[in-house]
Amino acid sequence: MQVKLAGFNIDSEIMQQLDPHGRRHLTPETLSAAYARISRSPLSIDQLRKKACLDMEKARKSNQKIIFEMGHHSVAEHAVFNFDIMGVSRLALEEIEKFRLVSYTEKSQRYVTLDGDFITPAELKSPALKKVFQGTIKKQNRFYFKAFAILNKRLQDQHRELTRSVSGRNLVEGWAKEDARYILSLATSGQVGMTINARNLEHLFRRFRLNPRDEVRKLAEKLYALVLPIAPSIILFPEPSAFERETFSTLDKCFRPVAQKAETPFSREPKIVSFSENGDNLILASHLSVSQNLEFARAMNTVKKVSAAQKKLMFMDFFRKIQFFDAPPREFEMADITFQAIVSAANFAQLKRHRMATLLSGPYIPELGTIVPASVTAAGLEKEFRQIIDTTNSAYCQIKEKSGAAADYILTNSHCRRVLMKMNLREMYHFVRLRDDAHAQWDIRNLAHRLSEKIKTLMPLTAMMLCGKSGFTEEYKKIFKTPPPD
Repeated sequence: MQVKLAGFNIDSEIMQQLDPHGRRHLTPETLSAAYARISRSPLSIDQLRKKACLDMEKARKSNQKIIFEMGHHSVAEHAVFNFDIMGVSRLALEEIEKFRLVSYTEKSQRYVTLDGDFITPAELKSPALKKVFQGTIKKQNRFYFKAFAILNKRLQDQHRELTRSVSGRNLVEGWAKEDARYILSLATSGQVGMTINARNLEHLFRRFRLNPRDEVRKLAEKLYALVLPIAPSIILFPEPSAFERETFSTLDKCFRPVAQKAETPFSREPKIVSFSENGDNLILASHLSVSQNLEFARAMNTVKKVSAAQKKLMFMDFFRKIQFFDAPPREFEMADITFQAIVSAANFAQLKRHRMATLLSGPYIPELGTIVPASVTAAGLEKEFRQIIDTTNSAYCQIKEKSGAAADYILTNSHCRRVLMKMNLREMYHFVRLRDDAHAQWDIRNLAHRLSEKIKTLMPLTAMMLCGKSGFTEEYKKIFKTPPPD
């Protein structure tokens, strides 16, 4: 066995310090060109890399032939880029972070005290509307600082035992920040570090160029301008296709005559809208089929003949040695759960991080109401909070009438959208372990907890250990009458 480190991320500012001759070889195209030839060349991988580095132009031609002519787009996945994206709105960050196979680390409004920076959308042309927009956001920001100061003092007083240490004080301060931010607008400026391979970057270009927001389209152009000089041979389709441009347009035209407004009143209770019938049997049969080399139908018939009591004993034995950090096996991916919920922007900011799922989201609209943190109410700030929300909603209506989607920027982290999300049971375990935990943010914790309760009624055996990390020990003792294994 022989293993070599072929490459790793290098800071671009360090690369700029190299002489031009050495710097011209520092492109991910050499790796993609070398790896693309592995399947058809008798040379070893390290020899292919050396050849690619010695003749950059030949490597680029090889990429173009293999990716552009032969259609082997997966080669582009070997080329990886790191981007610092700064000074973009929370709305734009939501678009950036939609891609499943991309890595992000975002500056958090929960841990960093913001300084009031925000983005004014380019679509907002009217000076009068700009004045309304900016004046409303300044009111929101003033309340943020006021609420943070009041909430921080209250929480520090309530948790004196924690404030004896620096880490404890920071923790309590974080609670104040995460609740104060519910009044901040979606125009609030943020930043994110993004690591993305060329194939996903190409997908990003196509999606962003179709985006209705000027800010997102400009971001695509900036990213493209940075990548093209470095790696011109690995981006094949940066422009959206005719199909992508027209996706759903025919359907939307058909539904337009029967379009309905958001219903009121509405329930904030998440609803399971579909799920795998007999999920417990499905997961058992999946394992039996593979482990015993049986046709799936025969495996399912065998499982159906097992009594409910025996199946419960089987799953109790299965879960007996599980610990809070253990993930269920892939058989649990065979059972799906689809739910719909109305969530705040603050909640959605965390929900969207669970990308090994299908997440569809509607627009933020005032008609779906707002979420007011309990701490804001307890501090006597709810009346002022709601007054600012009323001002915000009024400004939204004014801007929406004249400038369309630009109005969305003025809505806050407390405003809501409707989401439709599908997860398999294995991913649901990960979601609930992380989000129904004592350290999780309360808004998404409420969602995770309510979902776990509902799923346990649908799949009582496979979901018996579905709980947050902090509740794992109690859940285990409730089932097994003994503490979990060390």
